[in-house]
Amino acid sequence: MKYKTLGLVFFAGIIGLFGAEERSSDFADAEESVLAGHSAHGEAFNEGPRQAAYFMGDTGNVHFPITTSSREVQEFFDQGVGQLHGFWYFEAERSFRHIAALEPSCAMAYWGMAMANVNNRRRAEGFVREAVRRKEAVSPREQLWIESLEHFYLGDEKDDKKRRRRRIRDLEEIIHQYPDDVEAKAFLAVAIYQNRRHYPIGSYQAVDALIQQVLDAHPMHPAHHYRIHLWDYEKPKRALASAALCGQSAPGIAHMWHMPGHIFSRLHRYAEAAWQQEASARVDHARMMRDRILPDQIHNFAHNNEWLIRNLNHLGRVREAVDLAKNMIELPRHPKYNLPANRGSSASHGRRRLMETLVRYELWEEILRLTYTVYLAPSNEEADQIQRQIALALAAYHQQDVDGIRAAKKPLESLLQKKRQKRFADAEQAEKAGKEKKKSARDVAQDMAEAMLKHGGSIGNVQAALAELDALIAILENRLQSAKEHLAKTKRIPKERLAKLHLRLGDTDKAVDLIRQAKESAPRQAQILAAAVEVFHAAGKREEAALAFKELQEVSASLDLDAPIFQRITALAPEFGVERTWRQSEQASADAGKRPKPANLGPFRWSPWKAPDWNLQTARSGRRQLSDYRGKPLLLLFYLGYGCAHCVEQLNEMKPRVREFADQGVDIAAVSTESLPELRDSLDKSELLGDISFPLFSNADLSVFKEYRAFDDFENTPLHGAFLIDGNGFVLWQDISYEPFTDIDFLLKESRRLLAATQAVELVMDDDRRPDLGLRERVETLFEEAKELRRLIDEVRILRRSAPD
Repeated sequence: MKYKTLGLVFFAGIIGLFGAEERSSDFADAEESVLAGHSAHGEAFNEGPRQAAYFMGDTGNVHFPITTSSREVQEFFDQGVGQLHGFWYFEAERSFRHIAALEPSCAMAYWGMAMANVNNRRRAEGFVREAVRRKEAVSPREQLWIESLEHFYLGDEKDDKKRRRRRIRDLEEIIHQYPDDVEAKAFLAVAIYQNRRHYPIGSYQAVDALIQQVLDAHPMHPAHHYRIHLWDYEKPKRALASAALCGQSAPGIAHMWHMPGHIFSRLHRYAEAAWQQEASARVDHARMMRDRILPDQIHNFAHNNEWLIRNLNHLGRVREAVDLAKNMIELPRHPKYNLPANRGSSASHGRRRLMETLVRYELWEEILRLTYTVYLAPSNEEADQIQRQIALALAAYHQQDVDGIRAAKKPLESLLQKKRQKRFADAEQAEKAGKEKKKSARDVAQDMAEAMLKHGGSIGNVQAALAELDALIAILENRLQSAKEHLAKTKRIPKERLAKLHLRLGDTDKAVDLIRQAKESAPRQAQILAAAVEVFHAAGKREEAALAFKELQEVSASLDLDAPIFQRITALAPEFGVERTWRQSEQASADAGKRPKPANLGPFRWSPWKAPDWNLQTARSGRRQLSDYRGKPLLLLFYLGYGCAHCVEQLNEMKPRVREFADQGVDIAAVSTESLPELRDSLDKSELLGDISFPLFSNADLSVFKEYRAFDDFENTPLHGAFLIDGNGFVLWQDISYEPFTDIDFLLKESRRLLAATQAVELVMDDDRRPDLGLRERVETLFEEAKELRRLIDEVRILRRSAPD
């Protein structure tokens, strides 16, 4: 398809989007005041989609007719509605914005943009205003749709509950007047569900019946998604039919593959859940690699993969769980959406799931080997630090290393001391503030108590962790009563681990009771069943051990038998009358739906994309092209000329850091929007740019900006960009924004991390904590072979799942 020219015509119609009080009354004056790279039409557009939409396909069997003479507009509208049903809001807005670029008078395009901003009321209100301004040109049915949002966002009612009630009534009115409007029924069903915190759902069955009306009309409508949400925490079995069809109803939307994993997980059908989450990851990977998007820019990507790791754990697919957790840690990071401090990021999820897997499956040597790598390096995040020190202590405990446990205690003791000091400092501050306000002694005392109580939970978590480590030391030193006293002060220790500790203390009844609780609270989980076999066997409960072994066999199709716990089960198998090869073959489920081949959905892992080639003229030293940098990493900056003050600031902040990048083997170059004479003139006349040591290229026709997507298709204007390209020409990291990326310290650190010859020997940043790396050179020479081996192992494991022993 050949796209129509996308330019300022789109925004000429929506310049009123944010109200007269938020813009200049003179458009020309407003346009002149806009900073380079920013949208000419308000701050909210800076962060929105800025590249043209395209027909993706596979976004849902929906048809929502609107007033238009353009088949192209209608098809993009149907795509946007399908994306709304899949909660793919960013892409939905892109589809609707594209419609407005093609047909600025289309009122429903602005309705769609509002619907795509359910979590951004300010933007939604602006879009609704534009829809209302155009609504007289559309059909009465479309007017009802627009008015439903007008009442919700722009009405006089301020009470949120009443606004939501009115929203439901308006959707019901559309259904009353147009009973065949299946989209109204679908959106009504999800609106009732989303309002449940304000108005508890009186009848889940009634909402399900509404969804069924949609599916009766269109059996593969993406409303299957809504049925899954409806029953997820209620009666998940009632959503099984939709779980089997949800992904297939919109196979191009990763979230639609993810959602059935909720139902299968709730029903303890972890193999089916893992399949769904892998499918979701593959679809995300395909889309990210096609559209050149970094992983954590995708909504739900990190959550899907961390849940997949949990399900792999439940299935005993240990090595796959470890590898995926490591891969999450390895992914590119960005201050906006993937940092270890962000609990919802790949970096954070990967760390937690890696430590959880290594501990659950007793991979003690691997824990110690990874201690000072990027995977398990010391952290400043409190919860992560506690989890790490417990993992290290457990590894030492299983190696009978009391000194190792004591070493693991030290950072926690230091953390506890700091938290206690902070607690008293806050109390003193509260006392000082109270006296300054001349409060009564009683009120001051209350303020001080409240200030101290705020620290109680976090201090308690550190104390509980220290109690667990003290218990481990006491056990190894044969101080059993002391160990019991310490264990009584712990919390959140998994019951199966606690059962084994009590077994070690000779408290057999307690151990048996704990392992029974573990089995009951987490049925069909391979590691817990294996622990149950061991605990029951050691406690002399042979019948219960045999029953647990039989349950383990039922979920054994994909166990990693090399894991230590399963090796011990294999040794016990003859006692239960079973040959040493005891793992059973996997059986396909009849009610899990017709599944495509995973490879048809996308690749198993995300991979960086090839940087587009270019051949440009430098300001000083002739022409160069990307291939000239072959074999050496390149940090490529896109800037908007000398007239952009922020760009000049970025380049000047980069000047004194060139040597630091060079020490990491990274060259730097920058591409300007200026013509060659303009570029030379800015260098000749500017004291700020005159001594820049890296090349500046001219790209006045913006062709390279467009190739790298550092360009706003809707406003026909270039954007700032930064790209880290490795020696083979692959983009490892990028930032495209209305503002230049100026966190040079982050860029240096992230470049070092991503470009390390091997992640396995990447060091922590604090020099005084670095281990001796005499083996580094030898490891580096093996890394390229290891990467290929890892890819082959992935393929073998995928094939092995369906293969008997």
